[in-house]
Amino acid sequence: MGDSIKKQTAEAIRTVGLTKRYKDLTAVDHLELVVKQGELFSLLGVNGAGKTTAIKMLSCLAEPSEGDAFLHGRSIRKEMAAVKELIGISPQETAVAPNLTVGENLELMCGIHGFSREKRKRKTAEATEQFGLGEILGKRAGKLSGGWQRRLSIAMALIGEPKILFLDEPTLGLDVLARSSLWEVIRALKGRITIILTTHYMEEAEALSHRIGIMKDGKLLTTGTAGELMEKAGKERFEEAFVALVTKADGTPGAFPEKGVVR
Repeated sequence: MGDSIKKQTAEAIRTVGLTKRYKDLTAVDHLELVVKQGELFSLLGVNGAGKTTAIKMLSCLAEPSEGDAFLHGRSIRKEMAAVKELIGISPQETAVAPNLTVGENLELMCGIHGFSREKRKRKTAEATEQFGLGEILGKRAGKLSGGWQRRLSIAMALIGEPKILFLDEPTLGLDVLARSSLWEVIRALKGRITIILTTHYMEEAEALSHRIGIMKDGKLLTTGTAGELMEKAGKERFEEAFVALVTKADGTPGAFPEKGVVR
């Protein structure tokens, strides 16, 4: 088997019974998921479906109540330091320092990663060019529009050269033009690294993803490409397919043939 084929089939993430409970609420319920290296995999669901909680566990920001997950073979429960070296995250609450300029935010992240002065200069220049930040480098981040803050947040998440990038609701609250612009940024990253994107915008998941997982009440109901999900639901539009699949689901792990596992 050639190296390219091996890379395509290698696992980036595997979850095993991953569960998070908050008192009487089960936010994520025995999540079983496999994501391949280089995939852009979207977790889609309405507010409260468990998407953000799943991301927090996978990125070691929340401890699982039960189960485990392995990122490039590293356990989120037993090898947290190693997992953190593998990942970058652009959280739902845009992670920029509002009183620093765009350039200073990028340099701050370089410092956090312990880069040398030479590498810090190179990485800042690369991020500036890749994300089109040249004209706003001297502007305070807190004065930027929501779309530019999201773009900067993603650039900061990529400074450390992660193998897996988590994008949690990256276009939440953005207008149509800002959302479209950010889509182009995300498309440019596809295939270069593994991306886990959470969203409740159905058109976003359909437009950007290699594969999609639909969550409801903490459970992963089904997975597949947008086309496969439309075929499964017997619908010609993805929005209609989503509604049909979520409405049909009885919330038990066996509601669909693949039993919640991406294969």
